[in-house]
Amino acid sequence: MSSPDVRGRVRGTAPRVAVVGAGIVGLSTAYALTELGVRPDVYEVGVPGNGQSTGQSRLFRHSHEDPRLVAWARESRSVWRTWQDRLGVELVSGDGAVTIGPNAGQRLALLRQAGVPARMVEAGELADLVPLVRGRAAGSAPAMLDETAGAIRTQAAIRALAAAVDGEIVSDEVLSVHAAGPGQGSQGPGGTNGRAQVRSVSRCADYDTVVVCAGRGTPALARGAGLTLPVEFGAHARVTFAVRGEPPARLACLQDGSGEFTAGSGASVYAAALPGGRAYAVGVSGHVAARADGSVADPDGLGRLADAARAYVREALPGLDPDPVGHVHCWTTELPWSPDGLAVWQAGSDGPAGQVLFVAGNNLFKHAPALGRALARAAVGEELTADLRPEARLGDVSRPGSAPTA
Repeated sequence: MSSPDVRGRVRGTAPRVAVVGAGIVGLSTAYALTELGVRPDVYEVGVPGNGQSTGQSRLFRHSHEDPRLVAWARESRSVWRTWQDRLGVELVSGDGAVTIGPNAGQRLALLRQAGVPARMVEAGELADLVPLVRGRAAGSAPAMLDETAGAIRTQAAIRALAAAVDGEIVSDEVLSVHAAGPGQGSQGPGGTNGRAQVRSVSRCADYDTVVVCAGRGTPALARGAGLTLPVEFGAHARVTFAVRGEPPARLACLQDGSGEFTAGSGASVYAAALPGGRAYAVGVSGHVAARADGSVADPDGLGRLADAARAYVREALPGLDPDPVGHVHCWTTELPWSPDGLAVWQAGSDGPAGQVLFVAGNNLFKHAPALGRALARAAVGEELTADLRPEARLGDVSRPGSAPTA
């Protein structure tokens, strides 16, 4: 997954590339293109990072059921470190992440197979890693520490990448993207005839490649290009709670799949610290169904998800004040084979001569650096990584060779 240098590789000039969407995946792709010497145009109708990438923290975890996603997470963690050093800002905390639940040992085996530092922890050490659980009776569920996981500093990442992209961020809504074919494009911004066309509110421009990372807006743009993406829309809520007293020196992220404190619902819980450790963002798994037109099928369902997070905090995390200090509501865009599924669809020709790449998936923040580099390489003419093709069904543990082993 290394990044080649393509400066001057295409007839003495870099390819012309547009990125639609300035969330974390779009910005990571744009910055990866900058690393390759390409100056992309980045289209974003709103403030960068204000869609599905919103909020102040995300959980970075290596732990996944599909070993391929473990490998992607490991690669992404390496790139996060590289970018953090280069940009001079903390992008992922060094506090680790704790997984609690009956599958902790199975997850540990997968991480060890991938060379990710991880180990089981006892109840006493758990209280040191996540001090908020002090006072909670030690349960029987095993716990694992993913040592190099941590809380993603989401706003710092968005700001740093947006500032570092060597290209134009176009504040415009994109209405259509399609592969126009040879001789059918309009005059591009560089004065030559491209074959992948972007029509926005105030522009019509042609490019060699367009990469669409528009979140819930991606399926509609793909439909205009003749593709139907099997994205399932939903809406999710997570809630922020203040830490009682002084913030702890270390506050690991949390994944609790034990079911001990979720009233038998079978739901799992995730949590990540905000910068400074003075607050913890907590979410309960699940989402409320949403329609393709953008309407939420059950608006009260978002309230129930928030209430479930409060109930968990009251029972399991006495180190938090159970009265929320903030809410984040965001769209979910899951693929049918996994809540962590990821795939890239392609329209037009292979290579940088009129192709359009459409990215779809959910829970992508952690994978954004490695994904961005893979998309950037594809945008300048390399073959798209096999894992990312729809037929690979990345994230599907039922695929041959992807089932977890103990």
